[in-house]
Amino acid sequence: MPCSPYIRRTLLVAGLLLVGQLAAWAHAYHASIMELRFNPEKQRLEMALKIFIDDLEKELSVGKPTPIRTDQLARTQLDPLLTDLLRRSVQLSPRPGAVLPLTLVGLQKEKDSYWLYFTAPLPASATGVTLRHKLLLDLFPDQMNIVNLEAKGQKQSLLFRDGEEQQQLKW
Repeated sequence: MPCSPYIRRTLLVAGLLLVGQLAAWAHAYHASIMELRFNPEKQRLEMALKIFIDDLEKELSVGKPTPIRTDQLARTQLDPLLTDLLRRSVQLSPRPGAVLPLTLVGLQKEKDSYWLYFTAPLPASATGVTLRHKLLLDLFPDQMNIVNLEAKGQKQSLLFRDGEEQQQLKW
């Protein structure tokens, strides 16, 4: 049964308000998600890290004279900032005292978040790494960094938060 233009408009407005409220609710907490995969053929770790844009911009702006807006930067300006952030926040160690170099290989923007894609080479003998994941932990006391590891047919999920920034990943 067709409805009047008034009812359609009212339903549309109500739907938009609901979507807006859900979007605000969805970011009422601070979290990142990292998908980490061991690639034995290339002997490296391949990672995808999802982070909310507003959280990322707040972190990138710390200590800067003006706030950083990612949508106002060219990739040639943004990539070094992201690489620096990754190297400060995500550290992979195959053994004590050795930190693997991270290489930013891509970036994908979604509506309210970015996916950062990066890799780290592994020594041939590596059967695991220590992951120190402190992204945004200094900025948000409730920050949770979720890591999903896939290696040698096994899946493992880990949670990193304040006081639990370092964990062992084994395969």
